[in-house]
Amino acid sequence: MTLNGLGLFILFAFALLLAGGMIALSSVLGRQKPSAGHLIPYECGIDPVAKPRHRLHVKFFLIAVIFIIFDVEVVFLYPWAVVFRDFVARGEGLFVFLEMMIFLGVLVIGLLYLWGRGALEWEE
Repeated sequence: MTLNGLGLFILFAFALLLAGGMIALSSVLGRQKPSAGHLIPYECGIDPVAKPRHRLHVKFFLIAVIFIIFDVEVVFLYPWAVVFRDFVARGEGLFVFLEMMIFLGVLVIGLLYLWGRGALEWEE
């Protein structure tokens, strides 16, 4: 094992020991009997109105997946914006700009499709 590998191994071992020590200390020093307030489910400061194990509608998961898809796609805009000047300096600015507009066009078409199908409507 090289010296760099040994240092990395020591770092991981230290991290595992530190995490395990904190978990052990919290279980020894922490409260053993939680109060009734700690046992109820909590969300946004609102008292629960249903059982905590009720089934969620598929609509909730659909909205979550749509959000993740569009959120991840929009994150690609930041690195593109950072390197766009480099492409312009090399004379490739128009091509890269058109590629990004096609990408955004596909996103807008997808959003309009979802909006038209009512996937963004939330029903109680």
